[in-house]
Amino acid sequence: MTGFSYRDGVLCAEQAPLTELARDYGTPAYIYSRATIEAAWRAYADAIAGAGRQALVCYAVKANSNLAVLNLLARLGAGFDIVSGGELERVVAAGGAPDKTVFSGVGKRVDELRRALEFGVHCINVESEAELLRLDRVAGELGVKAPVSVRVNPDINPDTHPYIATGLKQNKFGVAYELAPGIYKQAAGLPNIRPVGLDCHIGSQLGALAPYAEAVEKLLVLSERLEQDGIALEHIDVGGGLGIDYRHAATLEPDCAAASEPADIPDIAAFVGLILELVPATYNVILEPGRSLVGNAGALLTTVEYLKTNNEQRFVVVDAAMNDLLRPALYQAWHDIMPVAARANARPQRCDVVGPVCESGDFLGLRRQLAVEQGDLLAVLGAGAYGFSMSSNYNSRPRAVEIMVDGEQAHVIRPRESVAQLMVGEAPVAE
Repeated sequence: MTGFSYRDGVLCAEQAPLTELARDYGTPAYIYSRATIEAAWRAYADAIAGAGRQALVCYAVKANSNLAVLNLLARLGAGFDIVSGGELERVVAAGGAPDKTVFSGVGKRVDELRRALEFGVHCINVESEAELLRLDRVAGELGVKAPVSVRVNPDINPDTHPYIATGLKQNKFGVAYELAPGIYKQAAGLPNIRPVGLDCHIGSQLGALAPYAEAVEKLLVLSERLEQDGIALEHIDVGGGLGIDYRHAATLEPDCAAASEPADIPDIAAFVGLILELVPATYNVILEPGRSLVGNAGALLTTVEYLKTNNEQRFVVVDAAMNDLLRPALYQAWHDIMPVAARANARPQRCDVVGPVCESGDFLGLRRQLAVEQGDLLAVLGAGAYGFSMSSNYNSRPRAVEIMVDGEQAHVIRPRESVAQLMVGEAPVAE
């Protein structure tokens, strides 16, 4: 389910025509479907209930951190996976429960660790010996025992884009698998640390279940060794990373396929079923989905500013850019780009959809077949995850408005920035 479909020739978010949203709120605009987020959440909840198990589903806040999205998921019962103190504050502000929140990340500062312990987070996923020692000191200053899971790097190739592969030995994340037993023994001997879990996260936009199975099997071997050493753990956290299908309506040319966007994605039920089948019931299970909850719930709405041809190369210049949606430039990622109102009997032409930012890498889609004219609206689909959350003000461009659609109703959940807001806090040097 994407939440976006054509009604009477016009692309809609649920029952709201994107033409009307563009008229009322302008472009670029991020549009989210509430129903799609809720449906994805129910897919996780139903799969867990169907397995007769309990599992803590911690939404990966980095995917989309808007307070409305977080509040919606909190009310549905989600826990949260955070990677910064700022994300922790967002979760709390949105009504999320700290005791259902896990804190990941390779470079946690002292103030971030202190704040997490003050809030009473469910677990801190430690990623190095140095972090473990720092956490012990901070917990001692607060007079508490820090609940800890060591993030283990199992050296598994998830077959995804190298920038979002996180479980290989050359990646910065986690503790090397062979070093983990020693880290756990050290943790068990520290006065202010309480080892409670075992964690891994092997990558993002994964298109197969085999890497998950391999990772879980390695975690179980490690947990058995730890138990023999007298370290009994309460939970196993298998991370997230399940991909989504970015090619719902795509017509691919042979040279367009991006390796980071697999065409066939296991569904949520298959993913959850595999994990709960592999992990013994003696352990609690934690899952950290992000993209699979919100990715297909979002679209970036943009206006065609110019059509331009350089020799044989045709460009569709739009008002959205790499500062609005970085994934295509950063990962060479594919997003379907659809006309909001299709032109009858118009012949599609091969073109590059590009933005106004002064970089040759500023594109939203290359080698697409589109029939568009100046002033038309386009929708970049699959933009609900790592879209707005990775956006910037590069070229002094205000960030886009964010809108949540609920049936026919549209709610502004973050207004468009103004240029004046970009300069707040800046000042010239005194003469």
